[in-house]
Amino acid sequence: MARRLYTPQGRSLKLQMPEEMMNRFIASACRALLMLSTGSLIAGAASAQAPAYPAKSIRMVIALAPGGGVDTTGRFIAQKLHEAWGQSVVADNRPGAGGTIAAELVAQAPPDGHTLLMTSAGISITPSLMKLSYDPRRDLLPVTMAVVSPGVLVVHPSVPVKNVKELIAFAKARPNELFFSSSGLGSAQHLTLELFSQMTGLKMTHVPYKGTSPSVNDVIAGRIALTVASVISTRPFFTTGRLRALAVVGPKRTPALPDYPTIAESGVPGFGVENWYALFLPGKTDKAIAVKIQQAVTRVLTDPGTEKLLRGQGLDAVGNSQEEFAKLYEAEITKWAKVVQTVGLKPK
Repeated sequence: MARRLYTPQGRSLKLQMPEEMMNRFIASACRALLMLSTGSLIAGAASAQAPAYPAKSIRMVIALAPGGGVDTTGRFIAQKLHEAWGQSVVADNRPGAGGTIAAELVAQAPPDGHTLLMTSAGISITPSLMKLSYDPRRDLLPVTMAVVSPGVLVVHPSVPVKNVKELIAFAKARPNELFFSSSGLGSAQHLTLELFSQMTGLKMTHVPYKGTSPSVNDVIAGRIALTVASVISTRPFFTTGRLRALAVVGPKRTPALPDYPTIAESGVPGFGVENWYALFLPGKTDKAIAVKIQQAVTRVLTDPGTEKLLRGQGLDAVGNSQEEFAKLYEAEITKWAKVVQTVGLKPK
């Protein structure tokens, strides 16, 4: 087959190309154009099928009663997400049964990202204490740890110890004579001190109360030797000499008490317990949605003004990644299961 080409000077050149070769060239070019257009159509279809998120108002189910730290933190985040996305985020308090009422509701919600759970670290303990209607690993998708309410180990001033090492030595010399208080059997307070006892070989006597306030009040009164509680609830007492703070219970120091060591630093390596407040989604939710929420929440929490505001409420901002929090949540469930088993508590 002959083809005519033109030079820049306007002269024509007559080229000969075998017809079979030309046909193959044309067929190859057509196939390339077809693949290109098909790919564009597929990409366009996929884009059309992926709806914008959020597409409607979001329901934030809060696992604790109004007025507490989990509630105020959840409502603050809800307002900031509303400002960022233009969709309302409605707080819905569903307290009770150790947070499992709220968790069950979210676990059974449509996995479209429009139902969030705001809860506390207790959600990683309840699987070992209660028979649940949902699978805490499969039916809930961790989003991010929003904040930590740092805790502190305190003793009554009559206990002649100034640090954790001295407490361990004092308690070991008096097995079962030291009483420690908690907000209830199987509570985070209780299990934190059981873990401390297990890791140090101590034998102390647990006295459960109905709530954190009475458990702290009896330490102040001298009827109980020690307890763990939040910094914000105990600071007024250990700064005035009515309690003595020995160490913070988290894995690292808190900006709330920068001069106080951790229990791990004080002779119990590997010890660390955090009372965190966190967000979850229904288990089958697309992880891309979880990451989008996490990134939005992290932007809010890392704002210097927000960090200062939270610190005034006794909270440390976190906002870790979805993947980091998912690993931590899994590890926490495993850790508390071992503690509960050693204590001898049975699921009810």
